[in-house]
Formats: sequence, C-alpha cells, structure tokens
Amino acid sequence: MQPVRIAPSILSADFSKLGEEVRAIDKAGADWIHIDVMDGHFVPNISFGPAVMKSVRGVTTKPFDVHLMISPVDAYLDAFAEAGADCITVHYEAGPHIHRSLQHIKSLGKRAGIVICPGTPAKMLDYLMDMVDLVLVMSVNPGFGGQSFIPSQLKKISAIRTMIEKSGRAIDLEVDGGVDAEWAKRCIEAGADALVAGTSVFRGGPDHYAANIAALRG
Repeated sequence: MQPVRIAPSILSADFSKLGEEVRAIDKAGADWIHIDVMDGHFVPNISFGPAVMKSVRGVTTKPFDVHLMISPVDAYLDAFAEAGADCITVHYEAGPHIHRSLQHIKSLGKRAGIVICPGTPAKMLDYLMDMVDLVLVMSVNPGFGGQSFIPSQLKKISAIRTMIEKSGRAIDLEVDGGVDAEWAKRCIEAGADALVAGTSVFRGGPDHYAANIAALRG
C-alpha cells in the first residue's frame, strides 16, 4: 500500500483569494488538490464549475483530484478534462450508466474514479474494479463541508481494501468527509491511502496549513 496522500478540498478555502490558497496548500505539503463540484441538484448545494477550476490550474503542478457531485454527469466530463483535471471521480448513484461514464473518462486520457455515498454498499463496485483508478468512500452525506464522520464507513473502507487487494490492480482508496487527525488515523488503519480534508486543513489560515496536513498524516 502506498504512503497516505493528503488532498485538501478547496471548498474550504477563502474564495476571495483562491489562487493564493492553492499555492499555500501546495507549499504546505498537499499531494493532490481536491476539487468538489456540486450542482444543487444531485446534492443540496452549489459550488463552482470548470471555469473556476481552470483559473487556478496554472498556480500548481499538483494533480487535480476532481469529485463531480453532479447529475447527469456525462455531459460535463469533457469540460472538466479540458479545464485541467487529472482524475475525474463520478458517483455510482448519479446516473444509470456508470460503466459508460468511466469509459468516457478513460477515453479522455484521465484517471477514472468512482465514489459511493454512505448508504451505498461496497458490493456495488464488484463489476467496476477493472475500470477504476480510484475509489472514493464518502464518510458523510455529500453536499456540505464541516460534517461529522460517519463511523460505519470504516467497515466499508476495510471491505474495499480487500477488494482492491484481490483485484491485483493499483487502485487508490480515498476517504472524504469529516476527516480530522483522529479519524485520519482510523481510516489509514482501515486501509485508506488517500484522505480528503477541508475544514481540518484550512483551519487557522496559511501559517497552520503545513501542521494541519502533517497531523492528518499521523
């Protein structure tokens, strides 16, 4: 298993100076930049689209880890690819043809990720493991930052780690939602090797970002 990667979610950044915030988390040790895209339809909130993402693409060389909480999703895959996504992650629950969505992402030359909500069982991934480069486990219900981690998701993380090992493929296992230093430790113990964190990374301002990221690594 790879060393844990930390992917700060810019949803918790100060949007009045987004470019500066992305530079700051890059300098502080972020491995990936997590881009949470919400449409006000699939989830009860609206964040931003590909134009905003593209506006900060030039300030860092770190991979853009793009989590699309939108439905329907297929019509927007090209736009996010063109805006600079490195990995595009789509929800199992967001449409009827997830296999087609993953195929399209791969055809764009991007890493393909699949994300499942807290109420979606791990077994729903059974016939998709041969296509994905990343599995994202939501440890809160998607749509808002600052929520509390749902403990039952630790069991799911462990189950998916077993599935990944059996697949024989190099698949990242990422967790998103309520991840602070204590839950980070438990997620890593359960088998996660990538952690998304918004509130716990951006707390305290830029002078604290490096320490916040280090705390998540344990």
